[in-house]
Formats: sequence, C-alpha cells, structure tokens
Amino acid sequence: MDLVEKYFNVLLTTYVLLPLRYPLGMDFDEQLALAQVHLSANDAKLAELIKKYGPCRIKPHDDHYGELLSSIVSQQLSVKTADTIWDRVLDVFKGKTPSPQQLTAADAEAIRACGVSYQKISYMRDLANHIISGQLDLKHASTLPNQEILDQLVDVKGIGQWSAHMFLIFSLGRLDILPVGDLGIKKAAMTAYGLKNLPKPEELEKLSKKNGWKPYESVAAWYLWQSLDNKDNA
Repeated sequence: MDLVEKYFNVLLTTYVLLPLRYPLGMDFDEQLALAQVHLSANDAKLAELIKKYGPCRIKPHDDHYGELLSSIVSQQLSVKTADTIWDRVLDVFKGKTPSPQQLTAADAEAIRACGVSYQKISYMRDLANHIISGQLDLKHASTLPNQEILDQLVDVKGIGQWSAHMFLIFSLGRLDILPVGDLGIKKAAMTAYGLKNLPKPEELEKLSKKNGWKPYESVAAWYLWQSLDNKDNA
C-alpha cells in the first residue's frame, strides 16, 4: 500500500466511517498524519521538510498548570539552567509541583533561594491566583476555543502571546496555531521561502494562506523549527 492509498484510507475512515461510530473522530496521531498529507499536497517546501524529518512529534499532555509554572521559571534562561532551577523549586515542595494554594502560601525567600527572581515569583503567584479565582480555567482548557484560552493566558502577568501559543500547541495539541511572534519560525520561513527579511506577523499569515497551511499551522511551524537543526525544537 503506497502513501497516497494509505492516507486515502485514513481520510475515508475519518470522515465517513468514524463519525458514524465515534463523535470525536480521529485520535491525535491520525490528525498529525492527515496534517502531513495536507501540507505536503499544498506546500512543496514543507513537503521536502516532512520527507526529511519524518512524522511530526507534537505530543500534548494534561499537566497544564505545571507546564505554565515551569515556563515562567525558564524564561530567558538556557534549558540546562532552567531545568536546574525548576528542580530546586520542586525540592522546596517535596519533589512535587506546588498547588496554586501552596504556591501563594509559600515563603518567597525559599523560592528566591532556588534562583528564581522576585519578578518571576510574582508571575508564578499571579498564575496561581488566576487559577484559584477561576479567571484561568485550566480544568476545561481542552474544550475551550483557542481565542478564549489565549485571552485567559495573556491576562496572567509573565505570560505573553508567544508563551500562550506554545501552550496551545505543545500542551493542548491545537494544530491550527500560527506562532507569528516566534523568532525561529521567522528565520526558518525566511530561509525556506527565500525571503529578503524576517517576515512580520502579517507576512507570515499571508505565507500560511498562500501555501494552504490552514488548519494545520502548528504542524507547519513544527517542521519549520526542525529545519533550524536545533535539538531543543523537537
């Protein structure tokens, strides 16, 4: 069975057979497979990257709070340094991610001693308070529309559009996110498509539309990251 026939069967199963049996349709790996076929058919540059780097390895998870908390700690730090500091923070809470209530009640100096700046501590506590108050609804994040989640996230101090986009892609597994503010995506797009300058957000959106990335912009972005040959992008 060749590649085209294989994914034709996936499409047939997904849009004809599965809806009759399962209201939620495909599993995530099947969605990624369809994304790769869709992008390969619409964009010759991405087709080359897909062939070179193989299956997309985006893997969503349900540790949403822990992901956001650790992302605040890791801001503007190398991966190695961030991991070291995060492990120290966990040690303060007996090796576990502190609950929002534990975090707001904790001694700031104990967290500061781990290497976390006072500013980041204030961001961590703001995240905790947003969760406690219900302003950030992580319990239902998997069912909320992209824009609603985005709006809730950027309302937290220390979480901007870029962090929110990364959360939507890598934590929730949303496949239709175009991280227009990501420098790596801009560099990769400039190289792949022969652009003279780093594309502005609106130019990235036009590039996406022109090359038919929708509704798999996240997967397109993942392959562009891989093209940078940066091990931290996987």
